[in-house]
Amino acid sequence: MNLVTQVMSQEPYASAKRVFWIVDNGSSHRGKKAADRLTAAFPNAILVHTPVHASWLNQVEIFFSIVQRKVVSPNDFTDLTQVRDRLRAFEDRYNATAQPYQWKFTASDLDDLLARLDRHTTDHQEESSSRLAA
Repeated sequence: MNLVTQVMSQEPYASAKRVFWIVDNGSSHRGKKAADRLTAAFPNAILVHTPVHASWLNQVEIFFSIVQRKVVSPNDFTDLTQVRDRLRAFEDRYNATAQPYQWKFTASDLDDLLARLDRHTTDHQEESSSRLAA
């Protein structure tokens, strides 16, 4: 909430009609309690959770983890110019070698998965019902 308080007490956020806070499903901001806590403190703030699995925010966190491990550690810079230069060199190299992810999960795969889940759920419900009847 420290970051939220810092941002929400400044313009244009303090007087904005709505401010969307996009968060992953980390334990510190998961669920309805987190959304209620944010709204209670800042009525114009709206908490939006990204999808639980493979959210874009997770990808951003992975990227910054790479930057932390491969670019800024160890922290042996003598000035900010060195930090800037190393980050820009990393960005150029990263962009030159990056490859788009080839998604292989099709709509047909999704249909198959959903059908298997439906069968699994139905089988368990029938199993539970037969145990209760016995």
